[in-house]
Amino acid sequence: MTALRIFVDDNPRSAIFDSNSIADDLSRITTITQKLAEMGIRFEQWQTLANLEFGTPQEEVLQAYQAEVEKLITEEDYQTVDVISLRSDNPNKATLRAKFLNEHTHSENEVRFFVAGKGLFSLHLNNLVLEVLCTQGDLISVPANTRHWFDMGENPNFIAIRFFNNPEGWVANFTGSDIASQFSRLEN
Repeated sequence: MTALRIFVDDNPRSAIFDSNSIADDLSRITTITQKLAEMGIRFEQWQTLANLEFGTPQEEVLQAYQAEVEKLITEEDYQTVDVISLRSDNPNKATLRAKFLNEHTHSENEVRFFVAGKGLFSLHLNNLVLEVLCTQGDLISVPANTRHWFDMGENPNFIAIRFFNNPEGWVANFTGSDIASQFSRLEN
């Protein structure tokens, strides 16, 4: 279930907002979308295709979402689009997880669409930390130069389409802060 929790950055134990308190799914998603938009973060839900499974070739995943992908490429002038599919039986899962767990920025927007599974984006904006649990159907765009980190959990299980303005793909600028270690990790 998609969720948003907001914390003051020096108090990782007590959320000042928790979307899990909103019982109705539509109201919860509407509230999450509005709160993120107020902070300059694009968040959308796309219709998902239940027949795409882990191991589906990248070309098939991109073909399934061709209209949405092409629309976003046109809107934002993305140069590269790819698919990451990671399962809990991947022998490199700990190394891959560690790559994203420390606070970093990018010179471009970090855009992900979750075809399946889930991942936890934590965004550090001014004195707030926003934990956005993205699940199947969620599209998030972390604005360029936003301090953030990502957790796929100890047992990752997701497929995501990634969009890049930079033809080199994912390039991080680590901040050196240990703030990420003070906040939640994805349990899976």
